[in-house]
Amino acid sequence: SSPLAGIIATDEAMLKVCRMVEKVAPTDVSVLILGESGTGKELLAHAIHDLSARKAGRFVAINCAAIPEQLLESELFGHEKGAFTGAVKQTLGKVEMAEGGTLFLDEIGDMPAPLQAKLLRFLQDRVIERLGGRQPIPVNVRVVCATNQDLQALIAEQRFRQDLYYRISAVTINVPPLRQRGSGVIVLAQAILQRIAAESATKLRGLSDDALAA
Repeated sequence: SSPLAGIIATDEAMLKVCRMVEKVAPTDVSVLILGESGTGKELLAHAIHDLSARKAGRFVAINCAAIPEQLLESELFGHEKGAFTGAVKQTLGKVEMAEGGTLFLDEIGDMPAPLQAKLLRFLQDRVIERLGGRQPIPVNVRVVCATNQDLQALIAEQRFRQDLYYRISAVTINVPPLRQRGSGVIVLAQAILQRIAAESATKLRGLSDDALAA
């Protein structure tokens, strides 16, 4: 098992990932977590935060693929009252909300090009401007990003900025897919079964031979 909260690691590949998280967490470098959907990238980002000097600060997550492009800039950087139709009050963005803590940008590969440029400026200067604002606001956050996409391929297709890639990937952690975790998948399945049994107060004896084979 793993000392990292919520992460179950028994195979060598995942133990290696956990050791890397423990090593990089106390530093303040930007971390890029690569892996397929469902491999636990957000859990690892949480672990990086919880094992860091920023653990008393907030862990703020935003999924760059789940928010329409026209809303994503405001979600990230906030806006001033009257910045656009419907902006009835000043609103802080996720970057400011993570002050003193960790900002987790999930599905960074889906970030639109104009926002990539604005994020790069923030990572270089560590100041933001809210939409409709002119006042530079310094923000002290650690940035952790994740994606299931091949960023190098996106760079080759000019859909992702190479300079931004270098900024977010001071350390890169590759999370192996479940199919490469060997018997670790069975341990994971048994842990999920135990959790479901506890939550539903149901007695479940375990996985059948057919289920294990599947």
